[in-house]
Amino acid sequence: MATAKQNFYKWHRILGLTALIPVMMWTLSGLSHPFMSNWFRPTIAREVYKPERIIKPGLSIKQVLDKHAINEFVNFGLICFNNQAYYQVLGKDSTHNYYSAATGELLKDGDKLYATYLARYFTQDSTSKVKSITLQKTFDAHYQPINHLLPVWKIAFDRTDGMDVYVETAQSRMGTFNNNTRKAMLTVFEQLHTWDFLEAIGGEQFRVIVLLVIVGIMFLSLVSGLTVYGFFWQKFKTISENRKANKKPDTRFVHRFHRQLGLIVSLVMLTFIISGAFHLVIKLRNKTAEKQYGQLIKSTDLSFANLQLPMDSVKSIGLVKYADSTYYQVSNFNKDLSYFNTISGQQLANGDKLYAAYLSSFYHTDASPEKVGGKPELSQIRQFDNEYGFINKRLPVQKIAYPNGENWYIETTTSQLATKVAGIDRAEGLSFIFLHKYFGMSWAGKNIRDIVSMLAALGVFVVSAFGFAAFIKNK
Repeated sequence: MATAKQNFYKWHRILGLTALIPVMMWTLSGLSHPFMSNWFRPTIAREVYKPERIIKPGLSIKQVLDKHAINEFVNFGLICFNNQAYYQVLGKDSTHNYYSAATGELLKDGDKLYATYLARYFTQDSTSKVKSITLQKTFDAHYQPINHLLPVWKIAFDRTDGMDVYVETAQSRMGTFNNNTRKAMLTVFEQLHTWDFLEAIGGEQFRVIVLLVIVGIMFLSLVSGLTVYGFFWQKFKTISENRKANKKPDTRFVHRFHRQLGLIVSLVMLTFIISGAFHLVIKLRNKTAEKQYGQLIKSTDLSFANLQLPMDSVKSIGLVKYADSTYYQVSNFNKDLSYFNTISGQQLANGDKLYAAYLSSFYHTDASPEKVGGKPELSQIRQFDNEYGFINKRLPVQKIAYPNGENWYIETTTSQLATKVAGIDRAEGLSFIFLHKYFGMSWAGKNIRDIVSMLAALGVFVVSAFGFAAFIKNK
C-alpha cells in the first residue's frame, strides 16, 4: 500500500505541474470576464435601430430594376436615411446597391454611407470622423462568433475611446461595439481562455482536442489529489498534532494550505471541469458546416408592383420564394409579417408560419413525423427568454417545436436558422450557464453572481499557486 500511496503522490505532482499553466491562464482570464462583460463594458447611446416611417417611393422596385437592366437578384429592401428613400438591392454577387426610390439613380458607395449612418445613429455621434470602414466577412478577436451576424461593416471612429461599431445593413441592426478597453480585454480573453492561437496553428478541431486533453489532465490531477488526501489524511493529522505538542515551527504550512484549500475548492473545480469538458465535446460533435439557404428572384416575377401594398404601415419589405412562387414579405411596426404574391397580389394566409415550416424542412433534413414524433408546433418569438437568449441576436423568429423536444428557431426575414436546441445541446447549455457561469446566482443580481464566480476562480488559482510553491519547497 505504501508503494501505491507514493505512486499516487508522484502522479498527482506530475499531473498538477502539467495542468499548472493552463489553470493559471483559465482562472486569470475567468477573473477578467466580469470586468469585460459587466463592470467595464462600454455603453452606447442606442442599441436598437428604430426606423422612421418609410417615405412612399415614386418608383416601384421593378421600374428601378428595369432601368438598370437587372434581370435577376437575391433580394431587396426599402430603407430611409438622410430624408431619402432607397431601394437596397442585394445582387447575385452578394453586394448591396442603393437606388433612389424617387428617381432610380444609383447611390455611389451606398452601403458604406448607410452603414456610417447607422453607426452614427447607434452612437448618437454626428461629429467624430470615421477613421476606417471595412466589410467584415469573418469573425476575429474583436468580433467573435458569439455575435452571429455576418457580413457586417466595421466603422472605426476617430475618438479617444477608439469606438468601433459593427452593423449589418441588410437588417439595419448592430452586431456589437467595442472601445479600447474592451478590445484589449477581448484579446486577452481569447488568448488565455479560449486559446484561439491553437486554431491558427492546427485548426478548430485541433484546438478543441488539445483543450479536451488538458481538461482531462486537470480532472486526473483533481482525483489524484483527493485520493492522496484520503490515503494520507491520518498521517497529516498526526504530524500536525505532534508539531503543536512539541511547539515546533510550521515549516510545511504551504503544503497544508494547498491540501486544505484544495479540499474546499475541489467541488468548484469539478464543476468547472465537467461543464468545460461537456462544452468542448458538444462543440466537437457539432463541428459541421452549416447549410445556407439561397434564392434567386427574376424581375419578371414582380408584375404586381410593391407600390400597391399598404405602404403606410410598412416597416420593412423583402422577397421570399416559397412553394414555387415569389412573395413580398412585409413587416409592420407591430412586428407582424404578411406575404403577398408578387404576380397576383393575393395575401398568403399564415404566410410566416408556412414559410418557417418550409425553411425548417430545409435545415432539418431528418424531420419526418416518424423521426420527430409527429407534426411540429410553430409560434413567433418576439422577445428573448431563457432558452432563446440575447446571445442569438435575431428577433423576431419562428419557433418550430418538434414533439421529440427539439426546438428550431428561424428568422424568416433573412431565411436563416438562428439556433437549434435539442436534448444534449440543451443539457450542455444548462450545465455551462449554471456550472461554469454561475447563473444559479442570478437571483442575487449580476454583480453578486460575478463576485461569486470570481471567488470560485480565485480559489482554484490560489490552490494551484500553493501547489507549485509546495513543489518548489520540496526541491
